Amino acid sequence: MWKPIILLIVLSSFCFKPELPALNAKIITYVESVMGTKVDRGECWDLAAGALASSGAYFDRSSKKTVTIYGRKLNPNKEEVLPGDLIQFENVQMKWTVGNTSYSSSMGQHTAIVYQVNAEKDYEIAHQNTSDWGKKVGVSNFNLNHVTKGKVMIYRPIEK
Repeated sequence: MWKPIILLIVLSSFCFKPELPALNAKIITYVESVMGTKVDRGECWDLAAGALASSGAYFDRSSKKTVTIYGRKLNPNKEEVLPGDLIQFENVQMKWTVGNTSYSSSMGQHTAIVYQVNAEKDYEIAHQNTSDWGKKVGVSNFNLNHVTKGKVMIYRPIEK
């Protein structure tokens, strides 16, 4: 008697999982295709530019603007962040503790792509031009709750 109920619960978790918006899915496909390689010159925003161009999404890097615009700005406190969304960091400092060990990290001007959502405000991000991966695309954890200073802007890709 329990087997059908358990099967229904397991199947419902797969059946009702929301699909990614088409542009987000294309961006993730692009990121997977370049994982472990250097995109263009290996600058952090080269990965975002390549992903947006490959997916046909809007990208504005006007020399008159001080911030790169990757689409519609999200409020992560009110809106769900999805794989394929883009993150712009400005003078970010982070601190966190695991067990008895404290960690800190910083990012001046940096661009990344949300590769996976682990939990609310906890993401795996794909990026390049980092101390961990050098000029190649790699994935690392980023938890928005660890930010103590600076700006983190998250964008949903939009059509051109």
